[in-house]
Amino acid sequence: MTTTTAAVSCAPAERVTKSLLGYGVIAGPLYVTVSLAQAFTRDGFDPSRHAWSLLQNGDLGWIQTANLIISGLMVIAAAAGVRRAVGRGGVPLGIYGLGMVVAGVFRADPGPGFPPGSAGGTVSWHGLIHLAAGGVGFVALAAACFLLAGSTGFPLLTRAVGVALVGTFLALNASGGAAWGIIAFTAAVVLVSAWLSAVSVRFYRSI
Repeated sequence: MTTTTAAVSCAPAERVTKSLLGYGVIAGPLYVTVSLAQAFTRDGFDPSRHAWSLLQNGDLGWIQTANLIISGLMVIAAAAGVRRAVGRGGVPLGIYGLGMVVAGVFRADPGPGFPPGSAGGTVSWHGLIHLAAGGVGFVALAAACFLLAGSTGFPLLTRAVGVALVGTFLALNASGGAAWGIIAFTAAVVLVSAWLSAVSVRFYRSI
C-alpha cells in the first residue's frame, strides 16, 4: 500500500516535468522553421548577408519578434524541466531563454540592404541591448552545455555545441558582415536548436 501510494503521489510531479521538457522539444524547431520561412520569402533578405535577427525589421518584423519571445519562453520552460529532471544546468539554460526574450523585446538594428533601402551601420540603444542579450545568453548556454554534458549521453557533442555557438557569435561580430561569419553563426543556431530538442527528448524519456 505504501509503495503504491508513493508512486501515485509522484505521478503529478513527473507529468509536470515531462510537460516542461516538451517545450524544449518544440522550441528549437519552431524558431528555426519560422526563421527559415521568412529568410527565403522576405523581400531583400539574403541569408548569406543577413543574420536572422534582422528579420525583426520592416513591416513584418513583428513575426520574428514574436518568434524570439515565444521560443525563448519555451526554452525557459524547458530549463525548469531540466532542473527538475537533472538538478543542474537548468539555470544557465533558462538565462539563454531569457536572452532570447530580451532580444525579441529589443529589436536588432537594420543591416545593409535589409529592410530594402537600408544602408545599415546604425547603432541604437535597443540594438546594443539586443546584442548584449544575445552575448549573455550564448555564454550561459555554453555553461549549460558543460554542466549537462555528462547527463546527455553525447558529452563531446554537447560541449562542442556550446563552444560553437559562442565562437560563431564572436566571429559574426568580428567578421564585419562577411558571408562566412553569418553562415557559420546561422549553422550554429540550427545546431543548438537540434541539440535542445535531442536533450529534452532524452530527459523526457528518462523520467
